[in-house]
Amino acid sequence: MDKPKAHIDHNDTVIKIRGLEKAFGDFQVLRGVDLDLYQGENLVVLGRSGTGKSVLIKIISGLLTADKGEVVVLGEDMNTISDASLQELRKRIGFSFQNSALYDSMTVRKNLEFPLVRNRKGVTRKEINSSVESVLEAVGLSHTINQMPSELSGGQRKRIGIARTLILNPEVMLYDEPTAGLDPITCLEINDLINEVQERYHTSSIIITHDLTCAKSTGDRIAMLLDGQFQRVGSFDEIFDTKDPRVKPFFDYNFIQ
Repeated sequence: MDKPKAHIDHNDTVIKIRGLEKAFGDFQVLRGVDLDLYQGENLVVLGRSGTGKSVLIKIISGLLTADKGEVVVLGEDMNTISDASLQELRKRIGFSFQNSALYDSMTVRKNLEFPLVRNRKGVTRKEINSSVESVLEAVGLSHTINQMPSELSGGQRKRIGIARTLILNPEVMLYDEPTAGLDPITCLEINDLINEVQERYHTSSIIITHDLTCAKSTGDRIAMLLDGQFQRVGSFDEIFDTKDPRVKPFFDYNFIQ
């Protein structure tokens, strides 16, 4: 399934990255990454395991610091941002973790209430209930409100994890392997949800994946991370219109002829 056309403002750069480098000991993961994310865009980052995809979004969210280079997120310079400003910035960024990161001891309702109560001083019970019901409706799981995470399927947990990030109305969404470990039908449902979130909440998103069906279904633009740099950026067809031996096996593995 091809990606529905989105409303993207190419004059509004939400995330700007120039010359980003990151190493762990002697292992150089990112070797001069340049990237722009535009307002309203879903940008998919493709790459093999260990190429630095997750490192990239951790730097964007301030969970890791860059060794070198410029990273500007929603107008904030991540190299000089204060701790207080970083905490405020994170309220504007939704991070969908690979494992959904739900609290097993809390019901779905309590899981969704937690970030709202923690980050919105003076929020009323009426506002909390309205927000919880709204995001559950958005992900199609209103009936799970009183269930425990252990009672949910993997796909449902993934949806609730996304709902929990949406409750703060983020401007940017970061998805880390959103379809990992899910069956093919549920993968398609998550892909559709990512597009619905983009349209309904007007988010700008970076989607980390090695699932090419996810990439083709959700990405307005694709960036392939090769040897620590984005060496191929464009549409899905443009990315894979190549005989590059680093790229073709990636395609063949996902779409066996």
